[in-house]
Amino acid sequence: MEAGLSFSAADLAQTRFAVSPMWEVVTSYRIVAHQPDSAPHGRWAAQVRPRIVRAGLDRGWLAALVPGLGYLADFLNPTPAGPFPTLGAELDAIRRAAPADVRADLDTLEQKGVDRSRLQALREDPAAVLPKVADEIETYWELALAPYWARIQKVLEADVFHRARQVAEHGSARVLGELHETVRWDDGTLRLVRRHCALTRDQAGSGLLLIPSVFAWPRVLTRSVHPDPPQLAYPARGFGSVWEPRTADATDAVAAVLGRSRTLLLTELDTPASTTQLATHCGMSAAGVSQHLIALRNAGLVTAHRSGRSVLYARTAVADQLLHP
Repeated sequence: MEAGLSFSAADLAQTRFAVSPMWEVVTSYRIVAHQPDSAPHGRWAAQVRPRIVRAGLDRGWLAALVPGLGYLADFLNPTPAGPFPTLGAELDAIRRAAPADVRADLDTLEQKGVDRSRLQALREDPAAVLPKVADEIETYWELALAPYWARIQKVLEADVFHRARQVAEHGSARVLGELHETVRWDDGTLRLVRRHCALTRDQAGSGLLLIPSVFAWPRVLTRSVHPDPPQLAYPARGFGSVWEPRTADATDAVAAVLGRSRTLLLTELDTPASTTQLATHCGMSAAGVSQHLIALRNAGLVTAHRSGRSVLYARTAVADQLLHP
């Protein structure tokens, strides 16, 4: 099946890129809940899924709203106001979603086979339940994405900057034709090949919002809700390298400034870890690790994220740049 999204000159002028935390939420949840062994995200899912299960997120609102395949509730992916919206801004938009729009999305989910009883409370009183949905998303974010966001965001932003440069050098048509193997540009129309759901101009507003995603692979995903611009989420360039272990390139130079213990901790944080885990791996006392982590956090080199009774520490983008200049 092939669908086409026609473009006028105005539509091309209003085509833009954005990095959306909520697109990463829904696409990553689909993987961790339904495809935890799926390459290339198996390593990440193996770390995250136990946290999700302990928090009960495998049987909450996300579980009802994000099925394993097919349609995703449109209100979960509001139109980003700018190129780099925060999760908080997108959650505010979810909390403000119009009840009629929410119920229409639930109708579609039920038509696709989602159990109506799981969605009944949301259907009856969207205004009361949507804040609970947003709170659950925040919990999922803290457990599954926040510890890894620095490396995810780096890939997403690099994709946007690369394609923006390509637009400047070669024009929009070439960039649109190179997004994905199922997307092609043909004489003023963006065609989606082998898509079950058509994406046409009469379903949505003008322009096009292009959203790179680490977790969308191997497909593209769409949102088409009038009068918003249509959204197309596609696999970001380099998404497959996000979870690859990284070897430090400048440890000696960094150690000369930070000391070997703190540098060792930073290299171990290629994967987010707790104080206890770091102490075991690095042969240090938990108290000593804790002191070093406080100093590294104050310097903006690590971040802390609560996971149940534990706190996971993760390297920041600044620390990545120090170790991998």
